[in-house]
Amino acid sequence: MSGEQEAGSMPGAAPSETTGPGAVDQSLLGLVDRLAMLLDRSELTELEIQAGETGLVLRKAAALRPTTSPAPVAAGPSQPGSAASAAGGAPSEVARPSVKAPLTGIFYTSPSPGSADYVHAGGEVAVGQVIGLIEAMKLFNEIKSDLAGRVVRVVAESGQLVKARQPLIEVEPL
Repeated sequence: MSGEQEAGSMPGAAPSETTGPGAVDQSLLGLVDRLAMLLDRSELTELEIQAGETGLVLRKAAALRPTTSPAPVAAGPSQPGSAASAAGGAPSEVARPSVKAPLTGIFYTSPSPGSADYVHAGGEVAVGQVIGLIEAMKLFNEIKSDLAGRVVRVVAESGQLVKARQPLIEVEPL
């Protein structure tokens, strides 16, 4: 695919995506999302694509982690200092309900620099409450919670890229 190729001839581009000024950007973001999903489903840890002068590298989080082997965990009751005892006897990674990003873009935790965050760990969140903003194609989209409860953790960092369906905050139902 060359840089001069029209958006309408891109694989998978729907006609409705090719009619506006940001259509090419929207189409490219959609293509990146589809490639990320393919990478997630495969056994690959990295995918590199080159089209003309433009290149893209997608990596799974596992590819970015240091290659140190974790300390062995003994089976049976928790031992002092183990990950299970540090978390109150629960496994170190518990799947909690989370509010996920509806689109790919830059996530912001507050409406403007220097102002208070929309939500913070320990605070409560209601269904429909704004939890942050995602900037995509120079538009700021309010992200509203689809869960109610106590915010356990703000997963996404302000000013960082988030992908569609990536957890933004973890919520413990009340």
